[in-house]
Amino acid sequence: MQERRRCVRTRTLKSARIIIDPKTSALECIVRNLSPSGALLLVTSLAVPDRFDLILSATRTRHACLVAWRGSDRVGVSFSAGIADAADPIRSPQADRSCGGS
Repeated sequence: MQERRRCVRTRTLKSARIIIDPKTSALECIVRNLSPSGALLLVTSLAVPDRFDLILSATRTRHACLVAWRGSDRVGVSFSAGIADAADPIRSPQADRSCGGS
């Protein structure tokens, strides 16, 4: 299978919440890999919408997400450009260079 990601993903095991509407409850998920441009989420519900906010539990970092693909218990997402928190802890100088950033 051809790799189509812009950035190299780092394997991880982090808890997170999928926020569909701030006034409703969130869906819990597990982040299995992460990069400055996207993530792989393990989900227990297939009711994940095409667009949502993802909040990483440990850091409270918020990312606006767009679903790139779906599997039986997983969802691949890309982060919407320019919407992620400026103090995003997953952005490192090395990650920026691997993605063509400055």
